[in-house]
Amino acid sequence: MKLFYLIKQAWNKSLSIRIIATTFIVSTILVTIIGLILINRVSSGILSSKESSSLTEASSAINEAQRVVSATDIGAGSPTVSVIVDTAVTALAVRAGQSGLYDVLFLSAEEMSKQGLPERGTNLVAETSVSDELRNQVENSDKLLWSYTQINYLDGRNIPGLVIGAPIKINNVGTYSLFLLFPLDKEEETIRIIRSAVLVTGIFLIFGLLILVWYLTRSVLSPVRKTANAAERLRMGLLNERVPVSGEDDLAKLAGSFNSMAASIQQQIGQLEQMSRMQRRFVSDVSHELRTPLTTVRMAADVLYESRNQYTGETARAAELLSTQIERFEILLSQLLEISRFDAGAADLSLKQTNIKNLIEKTADSLSSLLTKQETPVVINGSAPEIEMDPRRIERVLRNLILNASEYGVGKPIEVEIGSDEEAIAVIVKDQGPGLKPGESSLVFNRFWRADPARARTTGGTGLGLAIALEDARLHSGWLDAWGSPGQGTMFRLTLPRVAHKAISKSPLAIGLGDEKQLELDMSALAELMTTIPMGTKNE
Repeated sequence: MKLFYLIKQAWNKSLSIRIIATTFIVSTILVTIIGLILINRVSSGILSSKESSSLTEASSAINEAQRVVSATDIGAGSPTVSVIVDTAVTALAVRAGQSGLYDVLFLSAEEMSKQGLPERGTNLVAETSVSDELRNQVENSDKLLWSYTQINYLDGRNIPGLVIGAPIKINNVGTYSLFLLFPLDKEEETIRIIRSAVLVTGIFLIFGLLILVWYLTRSVLSPVRKTANAAERLRMGLLNERVPVSGEDDLAKLAGSFNSMAASIQQQIGQLEQMSRMQRRFVSDVSHELRTPLTTVRMAADVLYESRNQYTGETARAAELLSTQIERFEILLSQLLEISRFDAGAADLSLKQTNIKNLIEKTADSLSSLLTKQETPVVINGSAPEIEMDPRRIERVLRNLILNASEYGVGKPIEVEIGSDEEAIAVIVKDQGPGLKPGESSLVFNRFWRADPARARTTGGTGLGLAIALEDARLHSGWLDAWGSPGQGTMFRLTLPRVAHKAISKSPLAIGLGDEKQLELDMSALAELMTTIPMGTKNE
């Protein structure tokens, strides 16, 4: 199983292996098919030629044997059957010559053999070389019959051969069966040599083709691999990486295009870095220049705010508004600076083992005066083990979520649920406010976005809190997502990995109302929508 997995992995990762393996399989199949067809045609041609020449020779030899036998008249003083049979076999043996063109079997019919009539053969050939089926067919026919067989000899030898038989009539005796056995060992040897030659040629052809494909694949993929490696190093920030260009072919054009792209990217990134440095410096200078007059204005506003009881109603109210708006301006300035750090990639973490439940309780305590004023209790359920986190940033996230819940769910409890598994911990903050409309859950983290722009803020929010909270969660390799439905409140879920900076695939807590409740809510919304559609109208 492990070997199969390694082979599959190598197959998926290497284009060279796929090309070479496919070429090997296809070429082997084609060479095998072509080789079999070639061997079959050659073998058929050789055997057909041998069969044709053997039939011609056998026809002449059998006619000669018949003449020899017919020339002898059995009678008083005539030769015996043995002499006639020996004469015919000798004549055929002389015709075959010393080259062993064929062997002879001169056999009597089954009824005649019981009478003790003689049977002859040459070169120790055995009667088993002729099948009983062919022997019976020859006895009952007056035609030339043949079949392929294995020629057996009395000394134990056996070779492939072609046996041709015909009946021979002997006067006053009966019909003999004459069989000429043509050996095919030379033809079989020729076919074997051709088969070996085709096999060796096919093997060399396949391996030669594989070497050619390997060379061509290497020639094509080597520049591609160099380009891919250069692109990977370019992704890692090595902007001076380039691909060597050689020749004027398509691969050279690819390398040239990549180098042009890399140079353009390097130029663009350089410009963006310069703009980013200018932006950070501008924000730093602006914040530095604003803090001094802001501090002065803040001190003056504090003096006016502490002495507001000495003023008339409108003047006292103006002092209160001045103090509130300056406080909001200070918060906005600090959040803008924080956002600029995130945009510049300058934000970092100060990790510490922290218990999330204790951090939630601490955050709620710090907001107790506001929550008590709004009569909004915080209910905390569940627990989770300590994990590595930046407590300052996570406390800021929790503070934003609780403030947001108190803003939109005044007078109703804020539910905080804690959960964990082996991979992550999660915190859900749920309010019982007006909820979110469809599509707004993806907009709540946009900078300066508000669900209801006409709604007055009671806590001095700036519209950047959730955007900063999202960046804080991402900085921990975690998530921050939202869910809401009209009349059902809003849920925010913070998910953090138990191991710092480790990617997570799921959250321990589900967000939403559950499938059945959500289906009921959707059907209710659909029914409400249907009631708003005027009946009896027709679209033209």
